[in-house]
Amino acid sequence: MIPFSVLDLSPITEGGDAAQSFRQSLELAQHAERWGYRRFWLAEHHGMPGIASAATAVLIGHVAGGTSTIRVGAGGIMLPNHSPLVIAEQFGTLESLYPCRIDLGVGRAPGSDQMTARALRRNLTSDPDEFPRDVVELMDLLSEQPRQRVRAVPGTGSKVPVWILGSSLFGAQLAAMLGLPYAFASHFAPQQLMEAIAVYRETFKPSPHLARPYVMLGYNVFAADSDEQARVLATSAQQAIVNLRSGRPGRLPPPRPGYREQAGPAERAILDSVQACAAIGSPDTVLAALRAFLERTGADELMIACQMFDHRARLRSYEIAAQVRERLAPAA
Repeated sequence: MIPFSVLDLSPITEGGDAAQSFRQSLELAQHAERWGYRRFWLAEHHGMPGIASAATAVLIGHVAGGTSTIRVGAGGIMLPNHSPLVIAEQFGTLESLYPCRIDLGVGRAPGSDQMTARALRRNLTSDPDEFPRDVVELMDLLSEQPRQRVRAVPGTGSKVPVWILGSSLFGAQLAAMLGLPYAFASHFAPQQLMEAIAVYRETFKPSPHLARPYVMLGYNVFAADSDEQARVLATSAQQAIVNLRSGRPGRLPPPRPGYREQAGPAERAILDSVQACAAIGSPDTVLAALRAFLERTGADELMIACQMFDHRARLRSYEIAAQVRERLAPAA
């Protein structure tokens, strides 16, 4: 069966706080582990009122400490915000604490607005276009025999798996050139999905890290016991997306029945663009959507995203997705 994984932003809901979000992230990871999910990744965002995963490495340690088998990682660390040495030390520490369970996905976006991005820069000359060089430096620091004199302690020799994250052809080209696994953010930026997959697979160069291309795709699943219930639950994420793209980021709002139907043309255009890779509905509806997506893309792994206001409903959505995964197994 194709592996399913979890992407969590540790959402802060209206009326909630970060402490509640962290408790719920851990509970979700514990359930995901029992349901057979392969990975639980947390994403670095800054200055976002509705996202609590800014100190990503710290939260990864919290989740890994409360689970025992599921891989826990970053989806991802926004490398232009950090020195490669600091990230090597952080993830070398995590790998030392939780051996063979830590993943490191890296991206080149700031994960924030421009003002916050400027506040995050490690120096005034930091440039996102230096991303390929930073990735190579980071991988060297995590290797058994780094070429540079500086050592990451801990970190050197930890060989934490590095993934390239992206939503454009740039990441696909870099992952292929370095022979690394590639995770495409189709759950919120699907416009170049098929082209990026093709570029990655066609130009992939085998490496000591990976013998053949490996593509993981982000995919939204809002599942419930009925189509109508799922459509209502999905409106929290829909409102949050429109608010963010309209320059009004906030905490995750409660569901709003009929939200999409009542939205204007501009709001619908945002939702059509962002949520093109989504399944919203009952188990049968989700199964049909997932099967069509997998047939179209040939993904090696799916990373399921689901932002719901009600924590229990969110757990149920991931449980349904895990059950649907078993029904995706090809017939003998």
